[in-house]
Amino acid sequence: MRPLNQVLMATAAAMMSASLLAVPAQATEGNPPGGQGQESNSTAGRNDGDNGSRSRLSFAMIGDVPYGAAEIQAFPSYIQDINAHKELSFVGHVGDIKNGSSPCTDEYFAGIRQNFDTFTLPLVYTPGDNEWTDCHRTNNGAYNPLERLAKVREIFVPQPGITLGAPMKVKSQARQGFPENVSFQKKDIAFTAVNIPGSDNSMLPWSGLGKTAPTAEQLSEVRARTAADIQELKETFRKARGDGNRAVVVMTQADMFDPTVPNPSQADFGAYKPLVQTLIEESNAFGGPVYLINGDSHVFNQDHPLAAGSPWLAFYGQLAPAKNLTRVTVDGSNNAQDWLKVTSTPEGTREALSFERIPFTRPAS
Repeated sequence: MRPLNQVLMATAAAMMSASLLAVPAQATEGNPPGGQGQESNSTAGRNDGDNGSRSRLSFAMIGDVPYGAAEIQAFPSYIQDINAHKELSFVGHVGDIKNGSSPCTDEYFAGIRQNFDTFTLPLVYTPGDNEWTDCHRTNNGAYNPLERLAKVREIFVPQPGITLGAPMKVKSQARQGFPENVSFQKKDIAFTAVNIPGSDNSMLPWSGLGKTAPTAEQLSEVRARTAADIQELKETFRKARGDGNRAVVVMTQADMFDPTVPNPSQADFGAYKPLVQTLIEESNAFGGPVYLINGDSHVFNQDHPLAAGSPWLAFYGQLAPAKNLTRVTVDGSNNAQDWLKVTSTPEGTREALSFERIPFTRPAS
């Protein structure tokens, strides 16, 4: 979770207005919050990358949006901008559907779900810290974060194995209790979305509930979810190797290599170590291009945080680099003026994916 400026903090109360969460009536007709997408959300006519055509695969990525009242008002138009690109296969949202200084209410979640239901593309969403990990904060409502995570799953993963927006089948970890962890394949690229949130992977104490150290239930959740995340990553890479996939894309909320933090501490990042180790091991075993797409730090960035010489290797206690891993951060919060279009490159190109920031037609002011 990154600090908010004073303007967003001042609008925290206003952003909860039900009128701001309204979506066009024709977009949600017959599709109440918590319901499934209707016939208008069909994938018919789209190039979904699985029809055997030789055209390139394209998909959209967003994250850390909407933040604050102005973005909540603008969010329906953001969705329509993305819907207008018929060449897209799906859209990924890498978490944080609210800012960190506003209440984590059921009503707010339901309003965002209504917005999500207007996507005419399959929507792959992974939760962010703002909608569960940090909900213990007094200005968030002093919720138990684990209760909020359960509510996020109830509202945003009502049918495990099926995406929001246009229904698309995905492989889910629902049987293990982690329905938000999913994997799928498009053309020759393997994808996975794993619940790795900011706030040190949910290890920061629940200070809003009067806690100064992680609770037993908090530690239990982190251990179980981290084990499931690692299993999901390993299975995705294993299948990618077996299928001869060209590249692997991993979608998470947390920025585990935040370039805006010059002196990272173990207290803020240390809980990511086993996940980083897994990414290194699996990337090296795969050998081909690996792309980690995250939100959390709000500023577009494309780098190689695990290449030889990176200070993050020493920070996480890793000896082996992973030079084939590219990390991409999507613009978010005040920088959510655009969405990220990701497109596969021609066969034989060194990089499997290219990235283009597409400005929203009516960005929040």
